[in-house]
Amino acid sequence: MPFTLATWNINSVRLRQGLVERLLTEEAPDILCLQECKSPVDKIPREVFTALGYPHMVARGEKGYNGVAILSKLPIEEAGALDFAGLGHARHVAARLETGVVVHNFYIPAGGDVPDRAANVKFGQKLDYLTDLRDWLHGEKPGKSILVGDLNIAPLEEDVWDHRKMVKVVSHTPVEIEHLGAAQEAGRFVDVTRRDIPQGRLYSWWSYRAKDWDAADRGRRLDHIWATPDIAGAAHGSRILRACRGWEKPSDHAPVFAEFDL
Repeated sequence: MPFTLATWNINSVRLRQGLVERLLTEEAPDILCLQECKSPVDKIPREVFTALGYPHMVARGEKGYNGVAILSKLPIEEAGALDFAGLGHARHVAARLETGVVVHNFYIPAGGDVPDRAANVKFGQKLDYLTDLRDWLHGEKPGKSILVGDLNIAPLEEDVWDHRKMVKVVSHTPVEIEHLGAAQEAGRFVDVTRRDIPQGRLYSWWSYRAKDWDAADRGRRLDHIWATPDIAGAAHGSRILRACRGWEKPSDHAPVFAEFDL
């Protein structure tokens, strides 16, 4: 069964409902995973997405913060939601397709501005979240699984605009990269995006602070699509829809796509 999957930190699904509608209309992925929905589940405009051909949804929400949702043309059933580091946040939801493939949608904590857990509680929470994710994956040993989302870490040198300048900036520090890599290894996940696009700089996020984000192009690849080895070979067609960052009142993230033939 071929399908296209996209992941997008929308930075408020209600505020940017029109952007989601545009993506679903123009790009029509079979599955869209959203992060940072900033909405209780019952306030997500589900009827609008259903009218566009996406009648299936699983989600976890909070008022004004966090929140994850999976919209789908294809039948899905909820496959759970995880809470790591004792945060009690809506940062994960999973859906199972009729093929048995499970899609995990994560919104990893950003970690604040100071890369020191002694001086910054949020940075410690981020590392603890990743440690709990690693430990869960060690025990779960997932198969036929796709893990996507805003993981808030750019792991490779080519995933940031300047490695030397970014190495002490939260999202690209060695300790974060080590923690993310340990989780990826625990689940034996393949970074599908970089497997398909191995060369060159690749970004999915550009700061709102840049007056001209496109010209400055000081981006980071914070949004990821991973797959377990048993289905990673069925993935192809990876791309980042950079143009979305230039839409009116955009999210600071661009959606990441991959196709799967399963």
